[in-house]
Amino acid sequence: MSEIKATYKTAEEALSVIKSGDRVFVQGSAATPQFLISKLADRADELRNVELVSITTYGEIPLAEERFKDSFFINSLFVSANVRDAVNGGRGDYTPIFLSEIPHLFRSGILPLDVAIVHVSPPDKHGYCSLGVSVDVTREAVLSAKYVIAQVNPQMPRTHGDGLIHINQLDVLVEIDEELPEVDYSLRITSVEETIARYISEMVEDGATLQMGIGAIPDAVLSSLTNHKELGIHTEMMSNGVMQLVEKGVITNEHKYRHPGRIATGFIVGNRKLYDFVDDNPLILMQRTDYVNDVTIIRSNPKVTAINSAIEIDLTGQVVSDTIGKYQFSGIGGQMDFIRGAALSPGGKPIIALPSVTRKGISRITPLINEGAAVTTTRAHVHYVVTEYGVAYLYGKNLRQRAKALIDIAHPDHRERLEREAVDRYGFL
Repeated sequence: MSEIKATYKTAEEALSVIKSGDRVFVQGSAATPQFLISKLADRADELRNVELVSITTYGEIPLAEERFKDSFFINSLFVSANVRDAVNGGRGDYTPIFLSEIPHLFRSGILPLDVAIVHVSPPDKHGYCSLGVSVDVTREAVLSAKYVIAQVNPQMPRTHGDGLIHINQLDVLVEIDEELPEVDYSLRITSVEETIARYISEMVEDGATLQMGIGAIPDAVLSSLTNHKELGIHTEMMSNGVMQLVEKGVITNEHKYRHPGRIATGFIVGNRKLYDFVDDNPLILMQRTDYVNDVTIIRSNPKVTAINSAIEIDLTGQVVSDTIGKYQFSGIGGQMDFIRGAALSPGGKPIIALPSVTRKGISRITPLINEGAAVTTTRAHVHYVVTEYGVAYLYGKNLRQRAKALIDIAHPDHRERLEREAVDRYGFL
């Protein structure tokens, strides 16, 4: 690379390039550039119809507030808690897309980006910064956007893999020094998640390659795998639980076909200990989602065990994971990528895990999905469904057999009603 030509400016100077009508990418996960987001909010009075594109973001997003509705529009590719009200309240929208295909949206010009706002580590002596804990779709956004603004933070871990960006590829840099958002899903684990995790741990074979989604159930599963051996990780998201199994010698990655001996992931969310663990750690290989979530890449690993959650599932096996009725709760993400990849992997196990009821006691196993809800994973893709009442294996089963298997793992308070509904639909079980 040629000589280093870094341009450092204040946040106000850096953000002045953004104009009304621009489409602006905002990096997500624990790398959400909160400082620059807050400074962009200060320009609200002079901006109109700036479209903000992102996947999951953490922390406060003032740009999504009602008072800024004329200035900023949220176009979410995966809806997180801090923008749900905007997306469902007319101040934003959701673009249904597989996580593996988002880089293609940027690269192909289907969703062209005027500006990208990202969060990087300081440059090394060769002029390379790191995208740190969020490479996922961000690398392609940096390469595709017309203008790139980066906040440079010494607290951003320097990670190995696809996240290295030369400083000459960044148009302007803003220096900050602030902590990253921290998340600990283990604090949300109840006896229900622990029971589900026990069932799943019995399904995980030694030498398996694991993919974990986000939430209490995946973290509970990781906590239950301490007696397993020689596990590998190829996942879109890495959490605290993975680090703990590495430290215990459970995760060795020795049987993986892709990147043996290393953990492949797209983004990282956890506590400061995790961020320190991944900092300059060659064990961790950060990858773009169009690679790490590619079904062809996933299926090449042995015994891929993909564990993902759901909001509801009907008696035919249709899985709803990103909507509550008409309400857009999250996004398609990488669930389908890994459910299909695991199904095609030698000895693979695609698993959908969910509590049998909501906090209000409503059954998550339903005769029909709620009106307005969207199917995330089709009934043809589903193999294993796990609740705290057991495991239902649906692959190769007809509709009556599926209904019976799912009723058997539903909450006992709802089984009689579900049986009546199934008999009305199919004539008998």
